[in-house]
Amino acid sequence: MLRRGLRVIGSGMRDQPRSTSVAVLGSVLWAAATVGNAWAIGFVTDRVIEPAFVSRSVTSGGLWLIFGVLVAILLVNVVGVILRRVWATVAGFNLQADYRRRVTRRYLRLPLSWHHAHPSGQLLSNAHADIEATWQVFNPLPMAIGVIVMLVIAGAMMLMGDPFLALIGLLVFPGLFAANVVFQRFMSPRITLAQQLRAEVAEVAHESFEAGMVVKAMGREDEETERFRGKAYDLRDALIRVGRTRGIFEPVIEAIPTLGTLAVLGVGTWQVSRGRLTAADVVQMAYLFSLLAFPVRALGWVLAEIPRSVVGWDRVQHVLRAEGSMPYGTATLPERDGPAASSLEDVVYTHEGEEQPTIRGVTIDVAEGSTTALVGPTGSGKTTLANLALRLVDADSGSVRIDGVEARDLARGQIPAVATLVAQQTFMFDDTVRGNVTLGADSDDESVWAALRVAQGEDFVRALPHGLDTVIGERGGTLSGGQRQRIALARAIWRRPRLLVLDDATSAVDPAVEQAILAGLRAARTGMTVAVVAYRMATILLADQVVYIEHGRVVDRGSHDELVARCKGYADLVTAYAREAAQRDAVRTAGGAS
Repeated sequence: MLRRGLRVIGSGMRDQPRSTSVAVLGSVLWAAATVGNAWAIGFVTDRVIEPAFVSRSVTSGGLWLIFGVLVAILLVNVVGVILRRVWATVAGFNLQADYRRRVTRRYLRLPLSWHHAHPSGQLLSNAHADIEATWQVFNPLPMAIGVIVMLVIAGAMMLMGDPFLALIGLLVFPGLFAANVVFQRFMSPRITLAQQLRAEVAEVAHESFEAGMVVKAMGREDEETERFRGKAYDLRDALIRVGRTRGIFEPVIEAIPTLGTLAVLGVGTWQVSRGRLTAADVVQMAYLFSLLAFPVRALGWVLAEIPRSVVGWDRVQHVLRAEGSMPYGTATLPERDGPAASSLEDVVYTHEGEEQPTIRGVTIDVAEGSTTALVGPTGSGKTTLANLALRLVDADSGSVRIDGVEARDLARGQIPAVATLVAQQTFMFDDTVRGNVTLGADSDDESVWAALRVAQGEDFVRALPHGLDTVIGERGGTLSGGQRQRIALARAIWRRPRLLVLDDATSAVDPAVEQAILAGLRAARTGMTVAVVAYRMATILLADQVVYIEHGRVVDRGSHDELVARCKGYADLVTAYAREAAQRDAVRTAGGAS
């Protein structure tokens, strides 16, 4: 544990060489000034105090000497403490900020398949609590380095004063180190468990908050509270065990330097009575030990933080070293304004943790400027195909091409520059309507209104209190599901993509609104290829080509009429969809009439 902890500390020092160097310099100044205090006490005792006792008078020169020596040491001490504390804090927080950026960048580069296998609560814990735990050790670290310097200087001073007395005093330090080693061995598993439980508490809390609507709708408040209570109590018990261990060892560690001071005073007094030492020598050494009592604790603080640091480091490195990164090539797409073509050839894909492929040898061609509808029962692989087409995940085998260029060969940013996905689950940022449409890019309001107009969102946005400047809240909580879908669709349209993929993107809007959206898309489709995961008949009828999928395979393709005539599975499915839609419309009509 200690070796691994020192490697983590070494890594942090290499990442922040300037800050740690200044902090260590300040700590060395502080250490020298602290030991200098003991020397100053001995010096003024020998030069001023003892002569004053003998002569029964004090000169002004003697008082000025005491003042000058102590002020000089105090100034060095103050400068050292300021440098040590300020720059140790700067180093620690810089490391935390740097590693949070590294972890976040890694999250963004890892494919969706990796994210599907890791709960978001754990990822939040990695980016916050684990990074904080990793670099918390930098708070006491410079002080601990200064203590080591202090011990070297103090040991040399004591040996120069009286080797026998120094030997007795220095026996304190092996005792301190032994107590700290035992302390660390008891603390390591307890702190490791506490850090892991912190992450588990964060995961449970995040899941409960994320699923707040489900919890409320299903009446699961008590069950979720109990689940959180169990983890919180486990963490409480672990932290109590940590506190008990500290409560046992800390008084022992604090008592050892005090016992050393008493031993030095006792032996020193005996040496003075024999005429082998002066009172100034004994006062200097005793005061030196009293000064060392507190700073030596910094070594214990570092040893106590090392287990947390190592656990946090391991959890962070699990992210930074995660496999499954999505490599990019150097190819670029043709620079033109027309619609893009998309094709999948003999594509196979298996979700992580599953044995059977989700997509099994699928081949689909989406011609330039056309609209292709992907139709199939739930779980047939339609959403996975949409993700593969835009290379949000990589196929296990087969080829995915855009404008004839293999997707794996394209440089980073090439696909998002020409293609856009509107997913089933829309995500809204805690931002204005404008910010959610443009995602922070510079834009004139007219282009935003134009995108909203096509998405049939213009009327309800104009009715909002501040129009485009209305803040819609976290995840768009102030909007209905249909309104969120329309803003998400406007977000895609505003980018003017050459390839637009809609994954059941109008499921939450009324049929009349959907018809208007589809009509707007048809009118605005010039220069755009559309692939749509479709359920409603109105969406399917918009398509130039319908691809019917079952169990991850393409069963048939053609026009809607052709598939109805020759593909029983397709005919049964779309008529079932139509019946369900008619029933929903009837329920709405009945509700409105009542």
